[in-house]
Amino acid sequence: MTALEDRTEMAEESGEPTLDALFESLERATPEGYKVDIVGGAIFMTPQRDTHWEITAGIFEQLRTKYPRKRVKSDVRIDYPGHLNGFCSDVTLVAEGAEKTPGGLWRCGDVEFVAEVISKGTAHNDYGPKRTAYATAEVPVYLIADPYQRRCHVHTDPKDGDYAVRTRVDFGTDIDLTGTLVGLVLTTDDFPRD
Repeated sequence: MTALEDRTEMAEESGEPTLDALFESLERATPEGYKVDIVGGAIFMTPQRDTHWEITAGIFEQLRTKYPRKRVKSDVRIDYPGHLNGFCSDVTLVAEGAEKTPGGLWRCGDVEFVAEVISKGTAHNDYGPKRTAYATAEVPVYLIADPYQRRCHVHTDPKDGDYAVRTRVDFGTDIDLTGTLVGLVLTTDDFPRD
């Protein structure tokens, strides 16, 4: 049993809501066009804008030049370490041969790359608790695309719940990920700016 499964079982025994129960009730209540994340037990619903989608699609399409569709995910729930952390990341790359849990979810230990596109109301999550959860899960590469700053923040080399290497790249500049598990260069020339 993994630590995440152990915490889920403990939550069920204590009467505390589980991520499964929270997401199940949210499926019925979330308006179309909204993204939902549960960060530390708090529910965040964010309306998706054109800028957000254009950047997400740009990253997704570039990953698809190297990886099969079954490995590249968008807005698919994955549970991460920490108290009630269920994220539907903008773009996720899972490892070759990754398999879903018996409950039908991808394992955070199989995630090789995550990209989040900043929304004004939830930027603090992407820069704070989500970054910590991704590092704790040892996601090798975490990319934050921030259309308000007009730059990307690349986090690599996860150690002890944080990333040892952080690189800022302005929109319009290539992001060289050839020295990482991702193994390609992402262009940002067409990322829209807010």
